[in-house]
Amino acid sequence: NIMPDKLLGEAELKVGKVVSIDRGAKTVTLKSGEVIGYNRLVLATGSDPVMLPIPGIDKKNVFFVRKDTDYLRELSDAVENAKHILVIGGGFIGVEFADECRKRGCEVTLVEVLEHCLQLVCIEEMCIRVEDVLRERGVKVVTKNAVKNIGGTDSVEFVELESGERIKCDVIIVGIGAVPNTKLAEDADLEIGPTKGIKVDEFQRTTDPEIFAVGDCAEKYSFFNRQPVPVRLASVATREAKIAIANLYSAKWRNVGAIGVFSTVVGDTAVAMAGLGDTCAVQMGYEVIIGKAEAMTKHPGTMPDTKPMRLRLIFDRQSGKILGGCACCIRSVGEVANLIAACIVNSMTIEQIAVFPMGTHPWLTASP
Repeated sequence: NIMPDKLLGEAELKVGKVVSIDRGAKTVTLKSGEVIGYNRLVLATGSDPVMLPIPGIDKKNVFFVRKDTDYLRELSDAVENAKHILVIGGGFIGVEFADECRKRGCEVTLVEVLEHCLQLVCIEEMCIRVEDVLRERGVKVVTKNAVKNIGGTDSVEFVELESGERIKCDVIIVGIGAVPNTKLAEDADLEIGPTKGIKVDEFQRTTDPEIFAVGDCAEKYSFFNRQPVPVRLASVATREAKIAIANLYSAKWRNVGAIGVFSTVVGDTAVAMAGLGDTCAVQMGYEVIIGKAEAMTKHPGTMPDTKPMRLRLIFDRQSGKILGGCACCIRSVGEVANLIAACIVNSMTIEQIAVFPMGTHPWLTASP
């Protein structure tokens, strides 16, 4: 699923690896030796997968989630020929890989070190719901445990967990997050931020005002308190790119801060969230109040293919402003999370949300 080059429009595409930046001369040098000049430079070098210091991690058929076409093709071929797959990491990446591998008929085990999958972004109720669906679909979910050792000769054959349990596997997929790829920036003496991203201001400018950084390689700052946050999402990256391009030659658009908006689907069950969770909100000093609601996705509820949707919103008691929320139902919850994010960025209050002007249709929405 590769983005076609034609989306670049009239931009010139040059395939090559940049190995250095000369800020004084305003040039970049490619691995081929070619030197290209610039007036403004945008760094969008992405991120690299987090590596685990586990004995045997270098064995054949142990894969990380790398954004490289050839590497991912090799991963896909290995999965096609596998019988037993083990996924390390119960975040969105790990959960989705476990579900997709199970669809191909493999025996799949998911190992997560925390008490629940998706624990870092979802409330416990939704974490448990996702785990239940995974188990219903045949995935073995192991939580509060970690891989201690990867065994086998040349290729992986089994793992040993911290609990002592031994699990057979012929492919391992490691999906435990990403770290910013900042080597070019560091070599060019650009400042790096607290979460290891390239430091940028509200206009996406680095410490060199003629160099911008966007996407996973750039530092993120929370919408709520402007403190650095490790939110690395495609949606955040594309937003930053729009801001950087608008500001290349004069500062016009400001980045008001990152709001995490997540969604995933396992089988026919989807979960989505936006903004702060309870724990993060309390840690930031908010006194939170919770609003819960449940409604059918169509009205009346006797209509075909109608499903119950559960919604949970978090507000600041003092100001009444919405801080975050989550939803669980079918695929439409992804757009519900986007709507919650829109309410957050516009600092909407409980009263404003309660009287929000909206349209309804029996086949398309819940009852007004």
